[in-house]
Amino acid sequence: MPKPIPTTATGDAAATVLYCRDPLNERRVDGHFAAEARQLRAAGGRTLLVDHDALLAGDTERAIARVPDGAGAAWYRGWMLPAERYAALDSALRRRGGRLVVTAEQYRRAHELPGWYGTFAGLTPVSAWLPTAPGRTPDPQRLAAAVADLPPGAGVVKDYVKSRKHEWDEACHVPDLGDAAALNRVVGRFVELQEEFLAGGVVLRAFEDFVAPPTQAGTAAAAEVRVWWRDGTPRMVTAHPDSPVAEVVTPDLGPVRAAVEALGCPFVTTDLALRADGVWRVVEVGDGQVSDLHRGADLDAFVRMLAAGQAPLCPPSVSGTTRL
Repeated sequence: MPKPIPTTATGDAAATVLYCRDPLNERRVDGHFAAEARQLRAAGGRTLLVDHDALLAGDTERAIARVPDGAGAAWYRGWMLPAERYAALDSALRRRGGRLVVTAEQYRRAHELPGWYGTFAGLTPVSAWLPTAPGRTPDPQRLAAAVADLPPGAGVVKDYVKSRKHEWDEACHVPDLGDAAALNRVVGRFVELQEEFLAGGVVLRAFEDFVAPPTQAGTAAAAEVRVWWRDGTPRMVTAHPDSPVAEVVTPDLGPVRAAVEALGCPFVTTDLALRADGVWRVVEVGDGQVSDLHRGADLDAFVRMLAAGQAPLCPPSVSGTTRL
């Protein structure tokens, strides 16, 4: 018989979360997510383990070997998965009486730029994309046709999911999209560095100049903020995980909220940055299950966001994490 799903002190169904296991210990949560998993259990949630390496290798049954039959609805929380591997995980769970809260179609829609771009057009830099297999750089003619729809000037190269911003000059930034040689060189290097992890294809985005917003005290806040949405409602704002600064300035989320509601996905993140002209822009959208937390984020607020259903969260805290 499957174990009953635990409840919280208020009687609400607690969250069940599938965490990636430690590659060296199949009984332990991956160290990157260990503190979060402990906080979830302390809040009454249930943690189960999946093997991320097995998922990537296509061995879904081995990946869920430690998930009991009848597990019910569960969040996935771990390293990024290609959309097709996520769909395979959901199918395997359904054969055993479980399922992922976020459907495979919803995951792809929030996780990959072509899935969310149309909904956020006008709020995010102008983009074009070319489906591309890993290791294959689009030919110069296809690249030239793609950038013809972008504004003149600089651009940014990424795939459907990630950029290589830490190799900015080498594999991310193109000073002039009209410079065919530079465009081909940066795109080619990006594809080379992504290796087999190139997700979906090559994306070309118009470059926009962003600045760090000032706090009320006059110091620089995080240059990029991550807004966490449950069921179309903003529940938490944190600094982007790469930010050296934890303090955030919360932007006006009205226009973004309308787009998130239209996207129709249950757990979404939006990364926002302040453009030099004072306009907040959406620089990335993601599925919340595979979005990383800033090291200064409030773990209690995060796990209660997963477990709370439609219940309102606590009032804003004075830390770098704002609960909405």
